[in-house]
Amino acid sequence: MTTSLRASLIAATILSAVAAPALAADLPSRTKAPTLATQAASPWQIRLRALTVVPDGSLSLDQAAVDAKISNSVVPELDISYYFTKNIAAELILGVTPHTVTGAKGIIAGAQVGKSTLLPPTLTMQYHFTDFGAFQPYVGAGANYTFFLNTKDGAATNLKIKSAPGVALQAGFDYMLDANWGLNVDVKKLWLRPDVTATGLTGNLRIDPWLIGAGVTYRF
Repeated sequence: MTTSLRASLIAATILSAVAAPALAADLPSRTKAPTLATQAASPWQIRLRALTVVPDGSLSLDQAAVDAKISNSVVPELDISYYFTKNIAAELILGVTPHTVTGAKGIIAGAQVGKSTLLPPTLTMQYHFTDFGAFQPYVGAGANYTFFLNTKDGAATNLKIKSAPGVALQAGFDYMLDANWGLNVDVKKLWLRPDVTATGLTGNLRIDPWLIGAGVTYRF
C-alpha cells in the first residue's frame, strides 16, 4: 500500500468518526412519545349527564299565595360546549323535565293542581381554571328560556303556563382522565317564574330549580 493511499484511508476514518455523532444528533428520535401539550385541542366538547332537578316552588293566583310543591325529576342531559380560548367557553344545555304541581297546605293540600313538561334550553358563558392539572373547575352565568309542553289539568282547570325567560348561575369541574375523556360534576341554579292561568284565575308560578348533574366529558 502506497503512502498516499494509506494517508487517504486514515483521513476518511477520522472524518467518519467526527461526522457520525453530529449526524445522529440531527436525526429525530423514534422513541419519544408525543406529549399532551403538543396535541392540538379541538374547541368542541360534549357532556352527557344524569341530572336531578329540584324545584323550589310556590304558586300565586290573583295575589293569593298558595303553598305548592313541584315534584323533582331525574333525566338525561346533553351539553355542547365551544371554547373560544383555553379558559373561556360557551355551553348550551339541553334536556326535558316532567313535573307535577301539588297543593301543600289549605284547601288544595294534597290535590294535584296539574302537570307539565319543561324544555329549558340554557346558554352559559364559563371561565375554566386550567392551573390544576387534570382537575379543571369552572364557573358560569347565562340565560334560560323555558317552554312548557304537554300541560295537563288536575284540580285546576284550563291550566296554562306561559313560556318564560330565566337567569342561570353555574359551577362545576371536570377531572380529565386523558386528552379526550373526563368525569364531570355540575350544579346550576335557575330563577324561573312563569305566568299561569287556571280556573279563571291568573298568577305566577315560582319554580327556581336547582340542577345537580354528574356524567362524562368528551373533548374532540
